[in-house]
Parts: sequence; structure tokens; C-alpha cells
Amino acid sequence: MVKLLRLSFLPTSVDLALLVLRVWFGLALVTLHGWSKFTGFAERSQRFADPFGIGSTASLALVVFAEVVCSVLVVLGLFTRLAALVCAITMGTAFYFAHGGRLTGQGNGELAFIFLGGFVALLLAGGGRFSLDGKVGSKR
Repeated sequence: MVKLLRLSFLPTSVDLALLVLRVWFGLALVTLHGWSKFTGFAERSQRFADPFGIGSTASLALVVFAEVVCSVLVVLGLFTRLAALVCAITMGTAFYFAHGGRLTGQGNGELAFIFLGGFVALLLAGGGRFSLDGKVGSKR
């Protein structure tokens, strides 16, 4: 019974877990958020939030870069830590500025906060063995 509760019948692989984390968070960000910003760039550019005073269009361009380009890099495991850092900064900015740091209530930033946690984990751990970073860095 203890063996069943520990789930010890499942294989233990940090690299496989990092692959799942990369693909899950990267694809979710690009498909659920980034792609619509990319395809609707012209319509959104004039009314997009500008938390750093660089202009709405520039702010949206940076978000699209993070949510599309960096998310795809995370999925591929290419420049994983750098791409995860960019995504984490974007999610932290969205959580704090766009959602007021709220985790509950109308217009909360719960999803941005969850994405932030996933990308911080990838920033700390890297892409793992099953990534392009892992293939490029191997000495075979």
C-alpha cells in the first residue's frame, strides 16, 4: 500500500519533468496569450498598457516577443534560461502592473502569477537533457 501511495512505480526523471514543464508552460503562454496579441497587434497597439512609459506599441512589441518568441524558445529548450527570464519578467510585470498584484477578485492576476512560478522554476533549473540546450552542450 505504501508503494502505491508513493507512486514509486512511476519512473523518476528530472529531465523528463523539465521537458513536460517547458512544453506545458511554453505552449500555454504562446497559444493562450501570445498568438492573439501577435495577430491582433495593430488593433491592440494603441490601447495596450504602458507600465514603463515607453509607449503602448513598444510595450506590446516586448510582450509579443516574450509571449511568442521566448515561449517557443522555452518549448524547444533553446536558450532556456534566458527565454524563461524574459517570460518571468513579463509575467511579473503583468501580475503587478496589469492586475495590481491581486490573486483574487475581478481582473485578478492569478494566471500571470502561476506562469511566473513556472518560468522561475525553468530559469533556476534550465532546460534539462531533453532540450536543444542539452544537445548543444553535450560533449559527444
